[in-house]
This record gives sequence, structure tokens and C-alpha cells, in this order.
Amino acid sequence: MPGSLAGYRILDLTSVFLGPFATQILGDNGADVIKIEAPEGDITRDIQPARHRGMGTVFLNANRNKRSLVLDLKKPAGRDALLRLVKSADALVYSVRPEAMERLGLGYEACRAANPKIIYAGALGFRPGGPYSGKAAYDDIIQGLSGLVATQAFTTGEPRYIPSSIVDKIVGVHLVYTITMALLHRERTGEGQHVEVPMLESMVGFNMLEHAAGMLFDPPLGEPGYSRSKAPFRRPYATKDGYVCMLPYTLRHWQNFFRMIGRDDMVDDPRITDPAKRSESVDELYRMVAAAVAEWTTQDLLSALDEADIPAGPVNRLEDLFDDPQLKATGFFRTIDHPTEGRIVLADVPTAFSKSPGGIDRHAPLLGEHSVELLREAGLSDDEISAMVQDGATVTAGEAG
Repeated sequence: MPGSLAGYRILDLTSVFLGPFATQILGDNGADVIKIEAPEGDITRDIQPARHRGMGTVFLNANRNKRSLVLDLKKPAGRDALLRLVKSADALVYSVRPEAMERLGLGYEACRAANPKIIYAGALGFRPGGPYSGKAAYDDIIQGLSGLVATQAFTTGEPRYIPSSIVDKIVGVHLVYTITMALLHRERTGEGQHVEVPMLESMVGFNMLEHAAGMLFDPPLGEPGYSRSKAPFRRPYATKDGYVCMLPYTLRHWQNFFRMIGRDDMVDDPRITDPAKRSESVDELYRMVAAAVAEWTTQDLLSALDEADIPAGPVNRLEDLFDDPQLKATGFFRTIDHPTEGRIVLADVPTAFSKSPGGIDRHAPLLGEHSVELLREAGLSDDEISAMVQDGATVTAGEAG
């Protein structure tokens, strides 16, 4: 069965993490994603480790279900070829500054002239109109500006980056739903449109969902910061031989936990029976948890928590994920044969559709692997394609790097 987005064509002019992650999700769900690369290729092609130059692990992870077309958009033939592809595309996605797209002659008006129904989607650092507009934006910078870095001081005592490209991936998901909603609007009205997804504003909205706290009110009722997240003892709990993540959250959870550890005196204590007092006392309660579980073995604790119906789980190391019983039972990690990179292990499409499931149908492409194929689809003759190769406006897989 085809994926939900089968029949839609996406021109992907993005690179690094944010845009490629978004367009991978679109491709996983059936869209025909055409990855437009400069002659030097996406920078992630050379992030190590790799078996061969240009096919690093990040690239292999974020660029499945795509076809690679090399175009030097600074050359007239490259720009003209892209505009010919725009005519048959449903969306064009870019992640450079809008001014750069205009300089290339590929701004919204130029693309709309080629295809009035195009969804022209930009991943920006900042909403236009502010003093940051037009500045370069990267994951680390937006982590700092959005308050994410500062929140780490709640538990570490100092501002720290979250050790994940979390901004790129979260904003990538914002980009996915923005494009799909614009496509839905077009289905209903026939209208194309220009949409923008700013990194800073997306992440501030994400971060402040719970952390607005007292600042939600005007005038404020208190400081920002969600009390449970700020609690220093909200952490994985050390056992005799490892760590456990557990979360007594509801009244029933807390009462079951204290019964489990033989503290019946706490079962009717207002610090757990009164939701407001429980919120105020959360760090004190977490300290009790930490002290109580320190003499348990990890497995005994997990078994007891499961019996008490308290949410809990082990602390998986990254290497443990490949042997996690849930992920193994559901076949989440899939081993596939890549034509040049051999056997590789990919995370499966996580979502499920009963009528239009996604899937992994294409391997991550070599640089320019589909250049000739796609230029022919755009209506260029073999002579025109040969001239582009000679001019350096395109590169084919056999000639790349």
C-alpha cells in the first residue's frame, strides 16, 4: 500500500540536520523527495564514521527515501533546471536565508510564477521583522536563546547544552506538519502559499509550554520554571548496581510506592494527597525516593515497581537500544542492504497507518545518483544534460567526488 503522501513531489534544498530530517519523514510516508545538492554535496556526507567518502552515518540516517540531484544553482542552467522541476512539484523546502534564495533568483515570486500552486516552505532562524532576522542560526545558538540551556542548570548547577541536536529535530517536525497542513489547505482551496518555520519562536513555544509557570499571568504570579522539572532530585535513581528511571505521578502511584517501601505513614500524608502540596513538595518527595531505592538491585526494583503499577524503566545506554526487548520484539531496527555501503541498521518509521503505512523504499543516495534521471523527468534532452555536466551545473554519480 502506498504511503499517505504518495503522489506528492518535494524539492528539498536543505542540508545538515533540520531540513533533511523533515523531508525524510515526508519521504518515509510516500512523498517523492528530490534532494537538491550543490556539487560538493550535503556537509553531513562527510561526518564520520563512514565506509566510503561521502556516505557518513548521519547522511545515511537522514536521507533515505530520497533521490539526489546535483545542481549548481549559481549557474543559469542549474537555476533554470530547478524552475523546470518546480512546475511539477508540490512543495519546495529551503533552509538558507530568504535573501540568499532571492539572490539566486529562486524567491517565492519566481517559484510561484513557475507554479502558482507551489508550497514554498522556509526553515528560518528567526521570525522576520526582529533584530535577529537574517542572522545565522544553529542548534546550539537556539538552545541558548530559547532557554533550553538555562533549564539544565536546574539539575546540573550550570547552563549546558542538551547532548542532542534537539532543536533541529523538533523544528524539523514543525516543518513537516506545516508543509502537510499547507498541502491540505491547497487540497481544499487550490491555493499554494509561502510558509515559514522559525527556529527560535518554535523552540520558545515548545519550551514555555510548562516553563511559563507564574509568568503566564499578567501581572506574574511567580517565577518561570515548572516545579517538577526544576527539582534537583528529578533524576535517574541510583540502585546498588545501576540506575532506574521511575515516576510516581498520580496519587495512586505515590501511595503504592510508599506502601512498597514500607512507609505506610506517608500514604495519607497531605504532601501526596493534596495535589497543590504535592507540587510544592516534589523535590522533598524525590529525595525520599532516592534514599529508599538506593539499597535495591535494579532488577528487584523494576520488578517491584511493575507489580505496584508505577511507571519505570532501566537507563539504556545507546548501545543497549539495539537489544531492548520492546524494540527487538517490534522489529524497530531494520537491517538493510545498501548498494555501496553494505549492510546498515536503520530505525524504522515509528508511526503506524492501517490504510497508508510508510516504509523505507529507497537507500540514501550517492551524490548525483539520480541527476540524469531527474533532469530527463524535467524535460531536458540528453544534449542539454551533457552541456550541464560540461559546464559544472550538474554532476552525475559516476563523476561525483
